Amino acid sequence: MAERYVKVYTRFNRVWHWSQMVSIMALFFTGARLLGLHQIGPFGLAVTVHTVVALALLVLWVFATFWLFTTEGWKQFIPRLTGFVEVARFYAYGVFKGEEHPYVKRFDRRHNPLQAGAYFALKMVLFPAIWISGIAYLTYGLWGANDLGAGALTLVANIHMLAAFAVASFVVVHIYLLTIGHGFRQHVQPMVTGYDKIDLCPEGEAYFEKLGKLKPLEE
Repeated sequence: MAERYVKVYTRFNRVWHWSQMVSIMALFFTGARLLGLHQIGPFGLAVTVHTVVALALLVLWVFATFWLFTTEGWKQFIPRLTGFVEVARFYAYGVFKGEEHPYVKRFDRRHNPLQAGAYFALKMVLFPAIWISGIAYLTYGLWGANDLGAGALTLVANIHMLAAFAVASFVVVHIYLLTIGHGFRQHVQPMVTGYDKIDLCPEGEAYFEKLGKLKPLEE
C-alpha cells in the first residue's frame, strides 16, 4: 500500500459542501434573531432571509440527494460497527496522548465509523425533522384552522428549534474535530482542492493514474 493524493471530492461535491455551510450559518444567524438571542437587523428581514435561504438549501439538498444516489456516493454514509470503538476511544483519549488515528482512509470509505454514524443521524433524523417542521410552520395557514392548530404549532416550533440546536451542536463538534490531529489546514484543504491522502494498492494506483486523479505528495 502506498499513500497518494487522490481526487476524491468532485467540483459538485465541494460546491455543495461550501454552499451548505454558508446557508446553515445564515440560518443560524437569522434563526437566533427570530428567537430573540440578538437584535441585529430588522425582525421582518430575518424572517424573509431565513425562509428564502431555507428553501434554496432544500432545493440544493434535493439535487445533492439525486447526485448521491446516481453516483452511489450514499454508500459513504452507511455506518458500520467495525472500528467504531477504536475511533471513539481515539477522539475521547488517544488524541490527547498523541496517538495515530486508528482509521486508515480508503477511496470507497472516506469517513471513519464515527463520522459515518454522525452523518447518517444528521441526514436521516435531524435534517428530515428540521425540514418537515419548517415546512409545517410555513404552511400553518393551510392546516391550522382548527382547535388543535395552536397547540400543534407550538409542538412544530419546538421540534424545529430542538433540531436546529442539535444541528448547531454537530457543527461545533465538526469544527472542533478539524482542529485536532494533523491540523485545521490539512483537514480543510481536501474540500478546497478535491485531493486527499489515500492508501492505494498498486492496482488502485494504476487505476487512478489512468483516470488522471493522482498528484505527487510533494505538491
